[in-house]
Amino acid sequence: MATENSMKGLVMKSTGSWYLVRTSDGSLYRCRLRGKIKLKDLKVSNPVAVGDIVEFDLEAAGEDTGTIHQIADRENYIIRKSTHKTAHSHVLAANIDRALLVVTLVSPRTSFGFIDRFLITAEAYDIPVTIIYNKSDLYDAETAQYQQQILKMYAHINYPGIICSTVSGQGIPEIRELLTGYKILFSGHSGVGKSTLINQLAPGLALKTTEISDYSDKGKHTTTYAEMFELAPDTFIIDTPGIKELGLVDIAKEELGYYFPEIRERLNQCKYYNCLHVNEPGCAVLQDLKAGKISLTRYESYRGIMAETDNRR
Repeated sequence: MATENSMKGLVMKSTGSWYLVRTSDGSLYRCRLRGKIKLKDLKVSNPVAVGDIVEFDLEAAGEDTGTIHQIADRENYIIRKSTHKTAHSHVLAANIDRALLVVTLVSPRTSFGFIDRFLITAEAYDIPVTIIYNKSDLYDAETAQYQQQILKMYAHINYPGIICSTVSGQGIPEIRELLTGYKILFSGHSGVGKSTLINQLAPGLALKTTEISDYSDKGKHTTTYAEMFELAPDTFIIDTPGIKELGLVDIAKEELGYYFPEIRERLNQCKYYNCLHVNEPGCAVLQDLKAGKISLTRYESYRGIMAETDNRR
């Protein structure tokens, strides 16, 4: 319930128990959740996420701590399965204008399964995604050619991409152009160079970075908690911890095709209205797959996720 000490603000950082909230005049307050909000059956490990608009009461006049008592309805969010609580989900960030998914073809290699799971999650809430293909300075001629094929494959289904390198500076100006006037989420596997890239785009932030482990060729987590930074008026970026696995949340196998744009546009062309695009006769998706109009790589992701969905039931 709002009181005379109630204030409204934007959640800039979440540490699990405390939240850094910024009000419209730029003031920052350390807030925690009122107990009864936690008791709601939200089935998420973090009821408040970076990007949320919240209402809070000051704990004492003149202090910079508060208690959150209301969370505004979200326009959208990116969510994944919680790694700590089985049956729960974890909201990476809320109220996002665009997501930049940072991926790498080398050191470490981002799997297509991971990319496609992220794109499905973004599709569920109509969040535009640009794929950032990082570490191009490590490519040999063969990898560079393969990179162009991957970029075209995703661009063909309306996921534009930018090839970039924080070493050579390739792609950095193009990425910077995407940021102005928006709330942008940066996400990706551990070790893809996300924090280093953000430091190139906004040197003043000086985010902590670490090298790739030589032993496993996998990244180490450098970002512990999600955090939003203001680069300029109305321009924010959200840095999130590196994701090792991205489990999908609440998508039934009957609905899965809708979140693949190339399958969605063919849904009313199949012989059967409940076609799963696996082995049904008269399936427009299978016909176009055979004709080379649908990427086999993407279709294999679809089948793989479909199999996982079946196994969970």
